[in-house]
Amino acid sequence: MSVSAFAHDASRVVASPRRTYNLNPGWLSSTGDPAGAQQPGFDDSGWRPVTLPHAFNETEAFARDIKQLSTGITWYRKRVTLPRTAPHGKALLEFEGVRQAAEVWVNGRSVALSENGVMAFGADITAALRPGENLIAVRIDNDWKYKERASGSGFQWNNDNFNVNYGGITKNVRLHLTGLVYQTLPLFSGLGTTGQYVWADAFDLKARRATIHAETQVRNEGDRARRLTLRVEIRDPSGKRVARYDGASTSVAPGGTAMLSAARPIGDLHYWSWGYGYLYTVTTSLVEGGRIIDSVDTSTGFRQTRFGDGMVELNGRAIQVHGYAQRTSNEWPAVGVSIPPWISDFSNALMVESGGNLVRWMHVTPSKQDIESADRVGLMQAMPAGDAESDTSGRRWEQRKEVMRDAIIYNRNNPSILFYEGGNESISEAHMADLKAIRDRYDPHGGRAIGSREMLDSRLAEYGGEMLYINRSARHPMWAMEYSRDEGARLYQDEFTPPFHKDAPDYNRNQDSHAIEDVRRWSDYYRARPGTGTRVSSGGVNIIFSDSNTHFRGDNNYRRSGEVDAVRIPKQGFFAHRVMWSDWVDSVTPATHIIGHWNYAPGTRKAVTVVSNGETVELFLNGRSLGKGERSDSFLFRWQHVDFAAGTLRAVATHKDGRTSEYRLETTGPAMALRLTPRVSPRGFVMDGADIALVDVEAVDAGGRRVPVDNRTLHFTLDGPAQWRGGIAQGDSTGRRRAGETTGEAVVTKPHGADGTTSYAGTARDEDNHILSQTLPLEGGITRVLLRAGTRAGTVGLSVTAEGLPSARLSIAGRAAAPATGGLSADFPEDHQPGSLVRGPTPETPSFQQHRTTHMPQGVSAGSGQGEAGRTLDDNELTRWSSDGQPGNAWIDYRFAAPVELNAIDLKLVGWRSRAYPLEISIDGRTVWRGTTDRSLGYVTLDFPATTGTALRIRQTGAVADKDAFGKVIELNNARAAGDTGAEAVPPGWHLGIVEAEFHGPVR
Repeated sequence: MSVSAFAHDASRVVASPRRTYNLNPGWLSSTGDPAGAQQPGFDDSGWRPVTLPHAFNETEAFARDIKQLSTGITWYRKRVTLPRTAPHGKALLEFEGVRQAAEVWVNGRSVALSENGVMAFGADITAALRPGENLIAVRIDNDWKYKERASGSGFQWNNDNFNVNYGGITKNVRLHLTGLVYQTLPLFSGLGTTGQYVWADAFDLKARRATIHAETQVRNEGDRARRLTLRVEIRDPSGKRVARYDGASTSVAPGGTAMLSAARPIGDLHYWSWGYGYLYTVTTSLVEGGRIIDSVDTSTGFRQTRFGDGMVELNGRAIQVHGYAQRTSNEWPAVGVSIPPWISDFSNALMVESGGNLVRWMHVTPSKQDIESADRVGLMQAMPAGDAESDTSGRRWEQRKEVMRDAIIYNRNNPSILFYEGGNESISEAHMADLKAIRDRYDPHGGRAIGSREMLDSRLAEYGGEMLYINRSARHPMWAMEYSRDEGARLYQDEFTPPFHKDAPDYNRNQDSHAIEDVRRWSDYYRARPGTGTRVSSGGVNIIFSDSNTHFRGDNNYRRSGEVDAVRIPKQGFFAHRVMWSDWVDSVTPATHIIGHWNYAPGTRKAVTVVSNGETVELFLNGRSLGKGERSDSFLFRWQHVDFAAGTLRAVATHKDGRTSEYRLETTGPAMALRLTPRVSPRGFVMDGADIALVDVEAVDAGGRRVPVDNRTLHFTLDGPAQWRGGIAQGDSTGRRRAGETTGEAVVTKPHGADGTTSYAGTARDEDNHILSQTLPLEGGITRVLLRAGTRAGTVGLSVTAEGLPSARLSIAGRAAAPATGGLSADFPEDHQPGSLVRGPTPETPSFQQHRTTHMPQGVSAGSGQGEAGRTLDDNELTRWSSDGQPGNAWIDYRFAAPVELNAIDLKLVGWRSRAYPLEISIDGRTVWRGTTDRSLGYVTLDFPATTGTALRIRQTGAVADKDAFGKVIELNNARAAGDTGAEAVPPGWHLGIVEAEFHGPVR
């Protein structure tokens, strides 16, 4: 049986007086700001009962533009009675987080004020408690313009573009009861304490050994000195104890705080890895005179990391980052962030299933629930603290430092966190030093890199990268932090499928096009992966994974960039990623996918696109070969004109090693029935007022196959102890028709000073997207709805009708929740979530082959600008060389110490996205390449026959002009945001401009 527990809870496996309780059930809530609501005698009889987590405006999620979400004051009240067996000592409240600001009272006495709206905080309520019943009252203010009381400063991340404002107690609440001598909680805000810290070092990966260190902060609030020993016990997921050891005896003075530690080498370890959420429970106990007086469980995992040579290594194996830049809210329709842990696991596991190995949470620290979920599903994380879109100063920078400190202390035992992010945009080197010092103080051994976007020339950042461009490095890893930004609704499959959606305008794609764009953009990073040279790309994350109620660009009032929609139904990009991202670096596990479906009207002719990591792909229609596809962008194979014929469309890929993979689409018959499929937590549908059941509804043909072109309307009826939360679809529940086709361009607006954002004309901004409606259309033959549990056991029934089909009904048994005594529950939903081991341990084989040999020149000379010519070899993408504009001087020579065999050059050219350079490449005077470079998102590769020599010249042969080849990417509104191409400083014409040059030959 699993013994995994929320980190820093009272131990479930080692007995001690310490107790931890779940305070989520049994609250009363009301909007408004009545006087005296903090007092025990206040009349709350008219308030509504809620179970936490809860946002008062949750039903607006995806129904409204983020800027239109309701704000105001919300109160919560709860009565608790401490058990008679509670230890005589301390009572500590833990709030995982609220939005935006919270003041907490116990029995009318103010005990805490938290204002940052992001991080966990604690409150020592010992002195405020009294015998019998106690009243906890919390006042929440979620104003977008909230100002910190002491300084009058707002918070940079309280931003109405990126940080969706679901107001209230939006995360879990706990009560910890301890003796007077106890291990502290990792809650610096409110308590000033740091809790437990567990880490591993001295790895012997082959022997599966490491030294496991445990450290815990201890306070003695008694009246005498205490001599204590720290005991450490480690248990595997089955509950089997695999180690026990003690540290040195330490005397802790009355009123004193001490750090106790212990360490021991441990063998037969299972290392945490991608898709392998192997977690241990580490129990730290205070032992006095042979008796255990305080025990805490920490759920954690052990893994080795390395960041260097331009690469990320996990457990000794290079891993190219591929995943998603996901809004931290990670929200769902009509419930916002108020979801149970199993829903977090369901969503985050889908990232892994699509081939994602990293989630970069955006702008603010994720919830502890999502962090622990990533631990369980084996998903690496990049953890921000708090920001919006720029560096800042004064009190706002101090706030960012404080949140980073709190977040590191709170989350440093979570193995899935590999990166701490200092900013969504560049920060100064001095600010990078500030954050690095915080990391070094509070997490010096955790094996985590700290960095920021756009820190390309930083000497302090331990990783970096860009938003839209390709970066390479031979030093610290560079990975793109949000690429492939277009939007497309799941309903819009292609221009031949109702509602016949073409790709116009930008940010409003159909699914064929959206998936193809995902592949094209990833190919840029894949071509620069480890094994392709000395300077490599460590990958990138696609923005975003699931459609989000945050900053958007397309038609709707929510963002549709996701590879799954808001209820996590996959789009075509999900399957494209699953093909490309099947492996750690080199894509070698055979995989193939045909984009789209095969149900069309007779006479339809369309392009067919296949995503495959094979070398060739042959397409068959009803057994007849349509030939091999035209390959592009590493993974795309295309047949321009295919005449539809009902039957089977089959793609067969042949891989380098001779293996094959295939994918087929079949034309379905008409819909004959509705199929209902429930999805519930591992322990069922629990009637605790917070659990959620998902129900998939599909239109299927006589053979049980989903009909992908069926968009008919469904009508739902719910009965039993559950609450309808519904689903999401294009359109409006009132039946209003859209105004028409969107026209116009995206523009940059600056509603919050430096934090520039994009706005875009749209025709569907006022639609409610069928949120909470019990009439909901299918999209592509499927929809998914949410049911929230009530608070009494019983059977929940869901009936569905649709014109032309038999009605369908589903029953779900509602399981009784564990009872709460005195308002205190000992049941924690996350305890019932198993770790996912789906991908297995880290493979022992190399993750990539060397595809090229890189040669470094010994010297460089140029027709002009000689003093800057060496910048083309300096591994710094913010420096460059350019010639003086004279045609005769537009050349640069590279000399090698001995003859080298070359067959390719990679160039990052000034103005790479807008300039195509006519060039001639010669080796020892022999021309090996002549032509015009492509415009690119970073680098161009010039291939030529293998040639041996000692001197290589790059010469410009014609004038260049600026012409953007990628459309108006409005985010790139300054040189820094654009990766500093130099195009604004180096004129076109005869100015040859090079940022970086790399020289490659074959592997012999």
